[in-house]
Amino acid sequence: MELQNTVKEALNALYHHPDDTVRLQADRWLQDFQRTLDAWQVADNLLHDATSNLETLIFCSQTLRSKVQRDFEELPSEAFRPLRDSLNTLLKKFHKGPPKVRTQISIAVAALAVYVPAEDWGDGGIVNWLRDEMKSHPEYIPGFLELLTVLPEEVYNYKIAARPERRRQFEKELISQMEVALSILTACLSINELKEQVLEAFASWLRLKHGIPGSVLASHPLVLTALSSLNSEFLSEAAVNVISELIHYTAAGSSSDVSVQMPLIQVIVPQVMSLKAHLKDSSKDEEDVKAIARLFSDMGDSYVELIATGSDESMLIVNALLEVASHPEDNIAAMTFNFWHSLQVVLTKRDSYLPLGNEASIEAERKRRQDAFFPSYESLVSLVSFRVQYPQDYLDLSHEDRKEFKHTRYAVADVLIDAASVLGGDATLQILYKKLVEAVAGCGNGENDEWRPAEAALFCIRAISNYVSVVEAEVMPQVMSFLPKLPQQPQLLQTVCLTIGAYSKWLDSASNGLSILPSLIDILMSGMGTSEDSAAAAALAFKHICDDCRRRLCGCLDGLFHIYHRAVTGEGSFKVSAEDSLHLVEALSMVITELPPDNAKRALEALCLPVVAPLQESVSQGPEILNKKPARELTVHIDRFAYIFRYVNHPEAVADAIQRLWPIFKAIFDLRAWDMRTMESLCRACKYAVRTSGRFMGITIGAMLEEIQGLYQQHHQPCFLYLSSEVIKIFGSDSSCANYLKNLIESLFLHTTSLLTNIQEFTARPDIADDCFLLASRCIRYCPQLFMPSEIFQPLIDCSMIGITVQHREASNSILTFLSDIFDLTNSSKGEQYLPVRDSVIIPRGASITRILIASLTGALPSSRIEPVTYTLLALTRAYGARAVEWAKESVSLIPLTAVTEVERSRFLKALSDASSGFDVNNLTLPIEEMSDVCRRNRTVQEIVQGALRPLELNLTPVS
Repeated sequence: MELQNTVKEALNALYHHPDDTVRLQADRWLQDFQRTLDAWQVADNLLHDATSNLETLIFCSQTLRSKVQRDFEELPSEAFRPLRDSLNTLLKKFHKGPPKVRTQISIAVAALAVYVPAEDWGDGGIVNWLRDEMKSHPEYIPGFLELLTVLPEEVYNYKIAARPERRRQFEKELISQMEVALSILTACLSINELKEQVLEAFASWLRLKHGIPGSVLASHPLVLTALSSLNSEFLSEAAVNVISELIHYTAAGSSSDVSVQMPLIQVIVPQVMSLKAHLKDSSKDEEDVKAIARLFSDMGDSYVELIATGSDESMLIVNALLEVASHPEDNIAAMTFNFWHSLQVVLTKRDSYLPLGNEASIEAERKRRQDAFFPSYESLVSLVSFRVQYPQDYLDLSHEDRKEFKHTRYAVADVLIDAASVLGGDATLQILYKKLVEAVAGCGNGENDEWRPAEAALFCIRAISNYVSVVEAEVMPQVMSFLPKLPQQPQLLQTVCLTIGAYSKWLDSASNGLSILPSLIDILMSGMGTSEDSAAAAALAFKHICDDCRRRLCGCLDGLFHIYHRAVTGEGSFKVSAEDSLHLVEALSMVITELPPDNAKRALEALCLPVVAPLQESVSQGPEILNKKPARELTVHIDRFAYIFRYVNHPEAVADAIQRLWPIFKAIFDLRAWDMRTMESLCRACKYAVRTSGRFMGITIGAMLEEIQGLYQQHHQPCFLYLSSEVIKIFGSDSSCANYLKNLIESLFLHTTSLLTNIQEFTARPDIADDCFLLASRCIRYCPQLFMPSEIFQPLIDCSMIGITVQHREASNSILTFLSDIFDLTNSSKGEQYLPVRDSVIIPRGASITRILIASLTGALPSSRIEPVTYTLLALTRAYGARAVEWAKESVSLIPLTAVTEVERSRFLKALSDASSGFDVNNLTLPIEEMSDVCRRNRTVQEIVQGALRPLELNLTPVS
């Protein structure tokens, strides 16, 4: 009683106390209470107590529901029947509501049935029990109907902590009771006010893989009732749900099953088709139109393979879907977009035609089908293209509405791409060009002229750019000639710039491409000076043009440098952000790549000049000022060097540049080594210099490595490890660098292992762990001759064992990848010779590594990490065979039988044994995943398992 009163007081405080702190304390206390064993009895008592208020009833029903779902195993086996009877009494008590309470009780009963096999439930299982209860107590039918509705839904509810095997068994039990359930629902149809509830329950049962033949369902009273409800004055949502489930069901099997379902399809399709007129009925409620549109879309998605044959019947469905696509409401029209994509895939993919055999038949059928759907896709282009037009009140829209509008534009762009895949890009362009001509006619040079239709047409033309032929000579020259004449309204200018960029490949191929490029580059310069958005679009377009037209632009370097200089230095009126200026750096770098070596060297110097000047000035101001500068003032210039070194593909020229720049870089390394952002930027620039220059770097690479090796000891910047990874990749196999690289990796790893001595250090320094083990994996791949025999190999394995269970995703994945690379050593050509070294370290630690991996699989790491853990465990098993299975057996034997049964253990160990025998590992992941599910099924079990496996104790001695 005392605890019951405390619960009531806590609820009162939670909902009514004026002090936030008190409410928060009450909330925490109630959450902790829900996890206790007492919560069962207290919640049950308060639900039966006639004086409990609504807040208490809702809280206690939720508590009881969550206790059944998660903690049913806490109760002794003899508690099942009293619990079932109590829940049944409560279901009857609340049969008229409150609805929230009744729903929670219903879910609790259904969850109980997931745990308890039909033979233990008694009365032939829950469905038969429910039928008997409804016969005995017809006054409680509404409450029992809700239970019948939620019952099949609980099959897929993974909040219920049932074992996977029992869950599968429960699904089979329900499927075997399908006829009984449908007979109950059919009997309830006679109660008119329950019809909606009956149909909702029917829809729920249809989601099970029930296997009832279409011929049986076609004449079933429940199906006929749902179909007749479609034509009632008020469209029944439950009837729509039933028909939707039936449509999905008829299409769920293989194509050979269609004939079996045809009787049902022939009943459904005409009934849904009869609703087509309602799509344009202005008196219809929008929700009703949405429901009808959903049924047409479901038919399209489900029967797309049949529709793609182009028969007369299928074209009726296609025309109905075009009607949906023409609806003025974007969210209704968008319901069909997935269908147009699926149909396009079926029409264009070769696999659809393979059964026809020879090439001539395939081509003939492909042409027949595509011709049949040409008019439909032509209509679709016109029906969706207007939806991308900016609304008049765009600037007044809320943030959410603007996001929604952008989403619509992207969705329409995808539909246009589907249309272009069927019609061909050039034919689609013809349709959109007509819209552009109309739009341009109404778009003069005055400020108030209507720019929106022109912007919409250009947006659509841009969307299909990858599908328009580069030799298209009829429409694209006209489109390009329109662009300089359009008003320079910011949003229109942004789309104009993006369109120029999108057609850069066409510009390179066009016979008049070189003559029109100057006028287009003028537009891009206007874009750079108009607004931040248009500047971003212009910078991106400039990059695409310089990439695709680089050979044509080699003679125009002076003009390009002028634009680049203005953007990078910030002189003049350009509004290009520092981030977008990187597009211009990349653009010039790609043009310079096309120059002969001597010219490229001079051009590269000119490219570096405006970037190096501000850095030189910062360094010359002395250590004190350089130290106080915000990182951004340095990284904005260093990032540009990263792009130059990455995209100027002249190894010798880049090596010369980095050699000249090294004194500046070294000064920044020396004075800003404490600053992570600056170091990351500088290491990224060095990484690309190493990648592009390779062995041309000469003495600079030695100076660079010496620098980071020394600085890492003091400042522990993860990016020093990351830069070393790149060096290992390029120089790892170079025997002339062997001594240098051996000293480097030993120094870096030795220092890292002295930092990461416990899991708390891994948690505090996840980036160091991540980059350390990425570097270690690189060493295995590129210089095993330096890494495997070194003194650091064993300490690094020990270090990885400490860190496997770090919660940081990238750090954990890097450690697991490193270990699996060690276990998969024989996969590399040079790996075989180092197996004795590997085995001398791994075998003494094998039992511990296996235990830590099994602990990670069963709860020490989040369930999202199961895949890499499983791969590592299977790699270990493949490498060490029966020995690894024995290690796993030792580990699993530590877990109490209350958590994992003998059958579950055996299934898991058999999967590992099969892996060790060379079976395909893809077929072995299910038993391993199920072991993980079993051990994570609720908090108590997870704690028991982790308490037994103790992954943080590296040398655990099993207790006999």
